Formats: sequence, structure tokens, C-alpha cells
Amino acid sequence: MDGVIYRGNQLIPGADRFVARLRREGIPFRFLTNNSQRTRRDVALKLRRLGVPAEEDDVFTCAMATARFLAHQKPGGTAFVIGENGLSAALHHNGYTIVDDDADYVVVGEGRTLTFEMIERGVRLVEKGARLIATNPDATCPTDAGIRPGCGAIVAMIERATGREAFSVGKPSGVMMRMAQNELGVRSHETVMVGDTLSTDILGGVGMGYQTVLVLSGHTRVEDLHHYAYRPDWIIESVDHMPEQLFHAGEELLAMA
Repeated sequence: MDGVIYRGNQLIPGADRFVARLRREGIPFRFLTNNSQRTRRDVALKLRRLGVPAEEDDVFTCAMATARFLAHQKPGGTAFVIGENGLSAALHHNGYTIVDDDADYVVVGEGRTLTFEMIERGVRLVEKGARLIATNPDATCPTDAGIRPGCGAIVAMIERATGREAFSVGKPSGVMMRMAQNELGVRSHETVMVGDTLSTDILGGVGMGYQTVLVLSGHTRVEDLHHYAYRPDWIIESVDHMPEQLFHAGEELLAMA
């Protein structure tokens, strides 16, 4: 949600008014995030502290999507996790056991607790037959001090060492997008994807047949559009400038990243 609702620990002006209007007009929505570090409860608390009315059920993380996907693929399985509490908690919640050896999956997220020993163990487990899963493909994560390596960069080390390609569950994957859509019981043509990143938010929305809104409150600029073969339906400064017609086109899901 960094770049759409807040920047670091600063609320983007008008984001609180936008979310409040969604609630007031009864428009269902989800906050989607490719950050697997925090649980949905942690994310909701951060939003409330910034002045955004948010509940735990409003949040859908790539860690949740990954855990649900694995639980469907192999119920009651085991995973070696390279990541933080949000990812481990989601896996436990979906019946998975975290192990250091003989794992069904090596699951990679992001965070600051990474060690090279974890990468080595992940490589060895994949070589022994564990399947490689990435919570998201993002090469970098934004921080107040600048960018740091994200899940995509971390899992790339294991991919290169083993020659195995990870399956990524988070945006722009339709796996995560469809899960969030199904939670709300809406159809694709009723859905609006709002995001600040062309290669994840907008690409995912285009692939799912959603209307797409690119906000320029993150790191994407209008001049970046010529690098991509697809375009968003709307380009606006921030969620405080949401096109009025989107509020009156019927029942929409506005999924924010």
C-alpha cells in the first residue's frame, strides 16, 4: 500500500477521506499488499494509527494468498520459510508446519532477518526435491531510507543456484487477485484495481479484466507508460482524485495496493 495510502509512515493526503467514503457508500474493498512481513492485523493497526478506518478483514496480504494456495495444493504440508512473522503466521493458520529439513516447499518472502545460511539451506532443500515458492516477484521494497532487496531479489539467488524457477503467488498473479475478489463475491467487470505500480498492480488488474486506476502518488510517473504495452484505464494524482463515475457505476470492489 506504500505509494497509494501512505508513504513510509506518512498518510497520503486524502487517503483517509477516500476509504471513509467507500465505507459510507457501502462499496466493498480490500487493501492488497505484496509485503509478507506483517500479519493482516498488524497492517490494519498501522492504517488506523495513520487515521485510516481499517479492520483486520479489510486487509489481504501475499502471505495469506501463499498460505491458502499451498494448503490447497498439499493440505497439512511442511515449509522451510525465508521470511518473517507475517508469512509464518499465515502458514500456521492454514495448517502448515514450519521445518528446517525434509520440507515440501521452500517459501520465500522478504524482511531484514535474512541470513546467507538460510539461502544455503533453501538451495539444498530445493536440490533434494522441495518446491520453490515466492510470495511475490518484487525485486525491491520501499523504506524510509530508500529501497532494499525484496522477495524477487532474494528468491533469484536460489533460482540461479538450483536452476529451478519459483512460482510466485502475489501480484500480478491471478492467484492472489482471484482470492481477494472471491472474498467479496464480486465479478471481474465490477472490480477496480487501484495501484501505483504498472508491473504488478496494473498488470494484474489488466490480466483479470478489471478496470485499472494508476495513482502517481508512488514512484510511477506518466513518462514511464511508454515502456509498457498496456495502459491503465485512469491515471490520477492520488486516491483523493478518484474519478467520480467509479463511485456511481454500481457495486465495485476497489482493491488498493
